[in-house]
Order: sequence, then C-alpha cells, then structure tokens
Amino acid sequence: MVRTHNLGFPRIGVARELKKSLEAYWRKEVDEDSLRDTGRALRQRHWRLQHDKGLDLLPVGDFSYYDQVLDMTTMLGAIPERFGWLTTGSPDAAELTWSPEVDIDLYFRMARGRAPSGAAVEACEMTKWFDTNYHFLVPELRHDQQFQLSSTRLFDELDEAQRQGVSTKPVLIGPLTWLWLGKVKGRDFDRLSLLERVLPVYQTILQRLKSRGVNWIQIDEPILVLDLPEAWRAAFKTTYASLAKADVNCLLATYFGALEDNLELVCDLPVAGIHLDAVRGGDEILAAAQLLSKAGSADGKILSAGIVDGRNVWRTDLDAALTRLYPLHALLGERLWLAPSCSLLHVPVDLEGELAMDAEVRGWLAFACQKIDEVVALGRALNAGVRTRDGRLGTEHRRPAGESGLAENPTLTALFAQARSARQSRDASTRVHRPEVGKRLAGVAEEHIQRHSAYAERARSQQARLKLPLFPTTTIGSFPQTPAIRGVRRQLKQGEIKPEVYVQAIKEEIAQCIREQEAVGLDVLVHGEAERNDMVEYFGELLDGFLFTANGWVQSYGSRCVKPPIIIGDVSRPTPMTVAWIRYAQSLTDKPVKGMLTGPVTILNWSFVRDDQPRSETCLQIALAIRDEVRDLEAAGINVIQIDEAALREGLPLRRRHWQAYLAWTVRAFRVAASGVRDDTQIHTHMCYSEFNDIIEAVAAMDADVITIESSRSDMRLLKAFEDFSYPSQIGPGVYDIHSPNVPSAAEIAARMDKAVALIAPQQLWINPDCGLKTRTWDEVKPALINLVGAAEQMRASYFKRGE
Repeated sequence: MVRTHNLGFPRIGVARELKKSLEAYWRKEVDEDSLRDTGRALRQRHWRLQHDKGLDLLPVGDFSYYDQVLDMTTMLGAIPERFGWLTTGSPDAAELTWSPEVDIDLYFRMARGRAPSGAAVEACEMTKWFDTNYHFLVPELRHDQQFQLSSTRLFDELDEAQRQGVSTKPVLIGPLTWLWLGKVKGRDFDRLSLLERVLPVYQTILQRLKSRGVNWIQIDEPILVLDLPEAWRAAFKTTYASLAKADVNCLLATYFGALEDNLELVCDLPVAGIHLDAVRGGDEILAAAQLLSKAGSADGKILSAGIVDGRNVWRTDLDAALTRLYPLHALLGERLWLAPSCSLLHVPVDLEGELAMDAEVRGWLAFACQKIDEVVALGRALNAGVRTRDGRLGTEHRRPAGESGLAENPTLTALFAQARSARQSRDASTRVHRPEVGKRLAGVAEEHIQRHSAYAERARSQQARLKLPLFPTTTIGSFPQTPAIRGVRRQLKQGEIKPEVYVQAIKEEIAQCIREQEAVGLDVLVHGEAERNDMVEYFGELLDGFLFTANGWVQSYGSRCVKPPIIIGDVSRPTPMTVAWIRYAQSLTDKPVKGMLTGPVTILNWSFVRDDQPRSETCLQIALAIRDEVRDLEAAGINVIQIDEAALREGLPLRRRHWQAYLAWTVRAFRVAASGVRDDTQIHTHMCYSEFNDIIEAVAAMDADVITIESSRSDMRLLKAFEDFSYPSQIGPGVYDIHSPNVPSAAEIAARMDKAVALIAPQQLWINPDCGLKTRTWDEVKPALINLVGAAEQMRASYFKRGE
C-alpha cells in the first residue's frame, strides 16, 4: 500500500494563536505556562486534523516557538558565549551527558535579543531560508565548539503525540544542513571540521527516539539541492553511515529543487528512504524511482514523492499528478510514499476561513489543509487502482485486494472532479488574461530601462536640489503601527467609520510622524506608512490582477506573520496608489520626504504567483505599474523615491548556473520601474536580510542612486563585498537592528559606521536603520533615532576636524 505523510504543518494557528500568545508573553501579560499551553493545544489540534484527514504518518518536531533552526541549535547546545550559558560534562567523555536545559527566555534572547527575564544581548543573525520568505536564526560556530544534548523539546512533543494515539515521524534538521547554514565566528576555520563533534549528539537523539518506539525519523537535508563542494558531498556518505548505527528508519528529505549531480549520491546513502521535491525537481523523481527499483523489493529504499506543491496555493491538477505517479508506482509499488513537496509552513492554514472569497477563484486554491486532502486522495487513488484517461476517471481491472474502487468512493470522485473543474475554469477565465496588458508588455524597449544620464551627473543634480549633509540620515520607510492605527483601519474595513473619518485619522498619524522625525533631526523623512497593512499587500490591493485573503496568514519569522497576495491574472495600475499621502506629508515640511514603493521583484517574490506563465512576464507587468506610480510621484513634487527590493536576492535560483538569467530579468524589471524620472530625482532601493555579496555587480546594475541594506546583525560583515568591488553610487548600511527591541547607543552606531568608512568613501555613505520600524514601539524608536542622528553628527565632526 502507498503510504501518505507530511513534512511539516503551519505552526501559527488558523487564527494566529501562537503569534498572539508569544507577544503577550514578551509583554509579560501571560506566564510561561500559558505560552506552553497554547503551543500544546496547537500541536494536538494539528495532529488530530492531519490524522482525521487520513495521513499515515504525522510530523513531530515541526512545531516551534520561533524557528526550527534555532530549535536544532539549542538542542545541540551550540549557545554563543555572550548568552552566559554553561555546558556540563567533558567533550572527551565516553558518553554524552545532559547539559543544562536551554530555558525559554534564553531561547528568545538568542532570537530577538530580549526576553521577559535575563539581560538584553545582541541577538543571533537572521537570514532567509533558502529561496523562501521565511527567516531563520543563523547558528554561530567557533573552532572550539562543543556540543551536548541540551533540550528535551522533541522528546516531550513525541510523548504528547503518542499519548494522543497518532502515528508519528519525528523531524530533525540534518547535521550537514545545520553546519552549512552556520557562520564562523572568531578564528576562521572549516565548518565541516565540526562534524565529528556534532554527530555523537545526533546519534544520541536517534537512539532516544528509537527507545520511545519510533519507527521512522525524517532528517531534512535541503542543502542537497545546492552546488556543494566535493568535501561536503563526500561527508554525506560518512555521516549517514554513522547515523545508520542507530538502527532506526531514516527518511532523508530534500526539497526546494532538484538533486541533479547529487541524485545518485542520495540514492546510494544508507538510509531507509528518501523524499524528493517532485514539483520543483521536475522529472527527476522518475529517474530516482528507476535507480531505487534496481534494489530488491525486500531491502530497497522507500521513495517519497513530494507531488503536491507546498510553496504555492493553487489546487493540484490531480489527473496530471496521478498520471505522473503511475510509472513510479509500477516501479516501486508499496515502496512509494506521497507527501507535499516540502513543509506546509509556507502556505496558509485552511481555505475554509475564506468563505467570503469569490467562489470561482476560491475553487482554484488549496491551502495546507486542502493540500493534505490532495495527498491523501492521490494515495487512495493509487491504492484503489484508479486510472485517468482523457480526463475521465476509471478503475483498473486489477487492483489491490480489499481496496474499494472509485465507484465505491464518491468522496474521491468528487475531489478529482472539483480539481478538473477548477483547472478548466481558470483556463477559460477572462480575469486571467487582459489584451491591453500584453500589448504594453510587448512595447517595452531599451529606452524604458535607461536613466537620462550616468550616475555621476545625476548625483550632482540631486545634491544641488536636495543639499544633504555628509552622512545623511533617513529611515527605511515604516514607523510603529500603533493599536490606534490598526484600530482605525479595522473600523474602516468593517464599515464602522466613513472613509473621510479614516483619511483624517491617517493624516493625523502622518503629521505626528513628520513632527517626530523633525524633532529628532533626520535629513530625509518618510510619511510613516500608517495607511499600509503590509508592504506588498497594500499595493496588491490597489493593483488589478491580485486577490486577497481574509485569513491567509503565513509565518515570516517568530511572531511576524504576513498575508501574501495571490496573483491570479495580468497586472496593471488603475489609479495612483500613494501620491495623495506622500504629497500631504511633503506639504508639512521643508525637508525632503521619500515616496515609498515596493519594487516589482519583491511584490512578485512575496506573493503567491500565477503558474501559467513565466515569472519574468508577471514581474515586468508589475514593473510597468510601479513605473506609472514613480512618474506620478515625481509630477507631484516628490524628489526622493524609494523602490524597495528586499526580496531580490531571496528569489535567486539555488543553482548558480541559473543566476544570470534570473538577475537579467529582475534587474531589467527594476530599471523599467525606476528609469522614467529626471536626473535630479533621487531613486533609492532597500534590501534586507539578504546575502548579496555574491551578486553585488547585479545590485550595481540596478542603477539606483542610493541603496540601503541590512548590516547590523551581521556585524557589518555584508560590507566585505566592497573590499574588491568599487560600488558606483551611495549606500546606507543598516546600523540599527530593528528586529530587536534593544536600543543601540550612538557609540555603537558610530563604531559600525567606522567599519563602513574603512571600505566605502564617506561621500557615498548614509546612516539608517536596517529595515522599517513598523514592528517597534515609539518608546524604542525615538531614543534609537536620536542616537542614530547623534552618531551622524559625531561622524561629521570627526571628518570636518580632519579636513576630509
């Protein structure tokens, strides 16, 4: 029998229960027991839901109070010294001993720099999880790093699940992926040299799981879809030979892409099964089945086919999926398992919360709960001997004994029929393709991607107009979203206040934001984005071609959740989106106010994107819409315009040979959006939490006048890109970590800027936070910005004193 399972389920809760409980705990409104009760209730609800839908194996360990990589880090006892945590036992001991349990507040101090107890400290670095919009906490590795089992979390949750009576499969991040994701601190060394120290802890974990009656353990090694050095590829053989000694069935899981040159390596590893992404991995799943079928049915490996897309929200074409599964099933029989392509962490929880959505479009979609239904349906169809021919379902003459055919399974019949109807509806819908958008797209020419003059000439024109000081100060765009702001937005949406009342309330917030920035002494101001719910959702709501959910929340990091728009058709801008708000803000001050826009690549990468045309075409449609807004802002007298491309690096293909093509169309899209303005209009862009050192030439090719980046959490390490590359325009290295509630001092900010000055000319440097201030409070923001301006004044005084 084909078995079905899941790699991971969204942890936040359908009503964002985890987010609310976390933030209440951080504010000291609830205690630790209450927070843990919320976590326990969510886990048990999600296990019961998946079990009742018919999955054979459920994940345990996919739940996290902040981040699964941080969970693995704390389980291994890899706690940086600054957190004041001491291990016990000798690294040379014959057996590993328990070190002190990592308590919840230490865990949160690592994640965000502060917790209800313990001293504030610099948080761990945060970056993107492969090419997703999920952020993970980066492990910090030292040459003398020791490891000890330091958390009972996974075992405790397994005990919970077993008491609930469900069939479970514990989930671990694999040792090689964990080491690969880590960053070296202190003395430079090869991270792979730590493998022999960390493996004994993994062996102990596997043994403890086995002692609890576990039959299958999922070990995630997604780095196998990357270009790996030969030493790392070789390490997989020794690593899994070592872990095999635990004598428990390991399912090695990869996702987000194809294995390519690592396919035979993975198929030969001494594991009981492998999971491959059959959505992003294409036809490689058939090649894997052919390799594995050479082993006898008695001792051959399991192949888990990730046949349902865990990264997007479109309903699966069940007929096409079943057709792809036939040859796999013929080769492997009961050694074939089915699952989503990756953890369902990356999609909303349940489409049942979208009853107010347009019925036609709702039928095109599937969220986490519905994707489990699809996996189960495909498994039951295979087990029932169901075939599809010419879009019709039938039953093979021969099928497994005791299994009902399709005629006896009306639920299965209905699900396949609904999937077929949804595909046909979407293909025929006039909401998808609009001829006028296609015509404009075809008319994009070279003149649309070029500024009138080179940067050096533009810079002179902009300085003459803006008259900015050395080390100009600004922020990234958003200011605190207070309860009052969220309340008035909610009242408008629920029809409790009239639009004119809402407009006046937002204008008052904008005016207050301008006053606060002037009082602090910033040089280039922003309007604060009080009218915006989210930097992508706001624009999507005002563009044609987008659909929005009521409860389609997805975790970005910790308690931060976003509600990605769904691009269902051709994109265009019917009316101006930001002009009135920015023009009002500019009327309140003599200082320049930035027009704030989200760039086309970021809107694309932070949306659920249509899958019926190349992403590059959709991106260019968005770019033309943003171009219209940029030109209208300039016509309204706005001289500084920021087009955020926070997600440009995030969308970079995982294999290097695909980078050039991606960067070509993304840079072109940005330039289409930004190039229709005069020389004296200054174009900014922003990139946050992106390792962009290896694409610095493409970043320069965007031809923005100013780029602001995240630098503070990485201790300005991202600036190393400028050691060997002469960046042509201006740059603002983020010197204030806004994802931590800690307030940096002026001395700390100045010290970070000193590192920047060592690599970049002072005339090119701006001083700014590393991201928007939306998630912070005014009590945190005001002193931090005062210190930021103070640091700028120190820097100017220092350079004027030296006559530079």
